[in-house]
Amino acid sequence: MAIPTRSEVPEDLKWDLTRIFKTDQDWENAFDKAKDDVAKLSELKGSLAKSGKDLYEGLTKILAVKRDVENIYVYATMSSDVDTSNSHYLGYVSRVQSLSNQFEATTSFINPEILSIPAEKFEQFKKDEPRLADYAHYLEMITNKRPHTLPAEEEKIIADAGDAMSVSENTFNVLTNSDMEYGYVQDEDGNMEQLSNGLYSLLIQSQNRDVRKGAFNTLYASYGQFQNSLASTLSGVVKKHNYNARMHKYDSAREAALADNGVPVEVYDTLIKEVDSHLDLLHRYVALRKKILGLKDLQMWDMYVPLTGKPALSYNFEEAKKVAKEAMKPLGEDYLKHVDYIFNNRVIDPVESKGKVTGAYSGGAYDTDPYELLNWEDNIDSLYTLVHETGHSVHSWYTRHSQPYIYGNYPIFVAEIASTTNENILTEYFLDHITDPKTRAFILNHYLDSFKGTLFRQTQFAVFEQFIHEADAKGEPLTADILDDVYGQINQHYYGDSVEPGGDIALEWSRIPHFYYNFYVYQYATGFAAATALANKVVHGSQADRDAYLGYLKSGSSDYPTEIMKRAGVDMTKPDYLKDAFKTFEKRLNEFESLIGK
Repeated sequence: MAIPTRSEVPEDLKWDLTRIFKTDQDWENAFDKAKDDVAKLSELKGSLAKSGKDLYEGLTKILAVKRDVENIYVYATMSSDVDTSNSHYLGYVSRVQSLSNQFEATTSFINPEILSIPAEKFEQFKKDEPRLADYAHYLEMITNKRPHTLPAEEEKIIADAGDAMSVSENTFNVLTNSDMEYGYVQDEDGNMEQLSNGLYSLLIQSQNRDVRKGAFNTLYASYGQFQNSLASTLSGVVKKHNYNARMHKYDSAREAALADNGVPVEVYDTLIKEVDSHLDLLHRYVALRKKILGLKDLQMWDMYVPLTGKPALSYNFEEAKKVAKEAMKPLGEDYLKHVDYIFNNRVIDPVESKGKVTGAYSGGAYDTDPYELLNWEDNIDSLYTLVHETGHSVHSWYTRHSQPYIYGNYPIFVAEIASTTNENILTEYFLDHITDPKTRAFILNHYLDSFKGTLFRQTQFAVFEQFIHEADAKGEPLTADILDDVYGQINQHYYGDSVEPGGDIALEWSRIPHFYYNFYVYQYATGFAAATALANKVVHGSQADRDAYLGYLKSGSSDYPTEIMKRAGVDMTKPDYLKDAFKTFEKRLNEFESLIGK
């Protein structure tokens, strides 16, 4: 079936952005006003440290402008995302990105000025101006950085250099998304097609091993051709992370990145230690994969093919919404009320169309609906994507309606927990309702592969990310040969002896955009493990467990992420939640082995 153009998509299957701005002219008017307001914020420089009243009123003005800029940004990017060939909205995106950069540069004085206030005087400010209590945690997060913040002029120099220091990641994005072309591959029907990332994700799951191998080799041939350039871009961004950490007097880029979210380094260390101590489970699953596929030489291109074939489970968008609502019933009536609104009020844009960005996300701003972008296919993967993004969206709804703007977003550390909890709840629903052995085996395989691809694989990435930053900090070069060698060793350690050693998987580091995000990937792993524990509590626990979970969804950024999760029933500074996740994995692996054996 031909992919429709945007104009051919029915209106009721498009998200309604007129709830943000009724017309483009309204956006233009808001942009012009915000541009003037951003420029005026420079007048506040030097005033925040004068008195408690000046501090409160200055922060309130700055946040009001930021709030307006976010609405403008969301409308521009979401209008462009549904048709990236539309130059009008591409222009909007370019303009609002510049405005956002201007806002960051103009307000870079905030932290240094607040930190210039002596501790005793700061306490007096809070007594003199009771309204500062509204910003208590926000101010505490800033004052925690007192040892790591430079004088205002020096912070502005670093902020102004942001564009120049982003060259490496920009080059990576242009090279891998625009300039790099993949070769041609044979699909399952014997047709020759030019490989793309989307096609690769399909072909690597093919039941035809020659198709999987062809897609794998063709993809990595392209990355191999540019691996020296890609080593340079990765090295450049690592140097940027280490430079910023060093300038701000952190012991490492990892410590600096985690401190931004208020996450103790022990969370990272605990994750890597616990995963490493449970690699025997991954090795066992990989060995089972080798046995089921009947292979003498299991290769990395055999890692993504479903082991049970396709089940008799197919859902169009309307059917999927019904199943999703049924599965999410344990979350309670209030939760489902918000799901109903999202499902039935053009908050979701599900149809794949020409020029639409790939993948899926939940977006929006504090003052907007929690919009979802999908690219729907009538399969179980799209159903899982729907409940995943709806987990983000309801999390956003609760946060924005329970917290003031200053805390109306949630830390990245907890962002993936709500979405992945929904995925786990859907898996629990299927396992409670499906008795057909073949379909049940498919669901178990889906879960085991998700666990492998998230908790194990993202931790593998975290190990590599820690290595490249530590190596650069020691003055060691990050050449393509070194990166290939280290990544290949880590990959072999994780997947074990059942996988043939060597091969082009050593190049995988060159195509992972998350390595440019500054210690981001570990949060997928911690989030997946926490979500496993929370799903068990929601489905099998008490009403108090469910209430605690909703309390987490309502918390936003009003406290440190690990404290928010403790109140939800998961202490992520300790290994217990990870051990619980591995118990669930082992239990489901046992059942999968039993079903396959029959």
